[in-house]
Amino acid sequence: MSYRGEHDYLIQSAELTDYKGVDFSKYTTEELKKLWRATLANGMHGICFSMYEDGQKPGDLITEEQVTRRIEIIKPYTKWVRSFSCIEGNEHIPRIAHQNGLKTLVGAWLGDDLEVNKAEIESLIALAKEGCVDIAAVGNEVMYRNDLTEDQLLDYIYQVKEALPNITVGYVDAYYEFSHRPRITEACDVILSNCYPYWEGCSLEHSLNHMQQMFGQATDAGKGKKVIITETGWPSKGSSLKGAVSSEENAMKYFINAQLWAAKDSIEMFYFSSFDESWKVGAEGDVGAYWGLWDKDENLKY
Repeated sequence: MSYRGEHDYLIQSAELTDYKGVDFSKYTTEELKKLWRATLANGMHGICFSMYEDGQKPGDLITEEQVTRRIEIIKPYTKWVRSFSCIEGNEHIPRIAHQNGLKTLVGAWLGDDLEVNKAEIESLIALAKEGCVDIAAVGNEVMYRNDLTEDQLLDYIYQVKEALPNITVGYVDAYYEFSHRPRITEACDVILSNCYPYWEGCSLEHSLNHMQQMFGQATDAGKGKKVIITETGWPSKGSSLKGAVSSEENAMKYFINAQLWAAKDSIEMFYFSSFDESWKVGAEGDVGAYWGLWDKDENLKY
């Protein structure tokens, strides 16, 4: 059997049952790896772009060469790329992604530093006017972190909408924030929802059902607006959280279930993340460094 033939067979044989996902009990470890590789080769809607090499961190200036190298690695597997900031080298991501035929969900990172916020918003608007932005995300988990007030965030959202009347504009946050903050939900053209069963301590066995419930809650809050899952994933190493166990096996299973469900139900989903990033251990503990489909040296896992 050719590689393509085996790939198609593996995808078709991985029957996805609603809520529970694939019955992985019939797969050996090697068969699970083959199914993971076939699922990746089958392609995904979107992936979150991991910018930083080992030893780098946010604030370090990133080169076009580095972004180009990583875009070229991921582009056979995805249609869209999501970026998180528009300054300090992040502005290269949407430009280079577009040059490589990928669409972009481009984020302005907002926090409690108003001068930095101003630079982010100005750069997001400029990139969109260049034609590099397909969806603009004004802020990421700002309400979750309590960095700004609702009114401050709304001012930024409406500023971008006014400047970019022909661009779809939204705000990224945990799925439940859109139920709790109807004014923000109303301001968004699209609901950009982060859905992480792992961070809620959910076991792998129940994780697909839990993500579906998260998506459903964001959909209800959106009242007819499109919902895009802007982040979901599972770490391959590190500490576990309640019933959520970090392991290579669980990371593969979660990816397979998430991608098969997204394809089956036509869900637009950005997987987190492309590459492992060591700097994330500061904010998330040891598990933060192991969310990538590729490791920190840009080698495909498994």
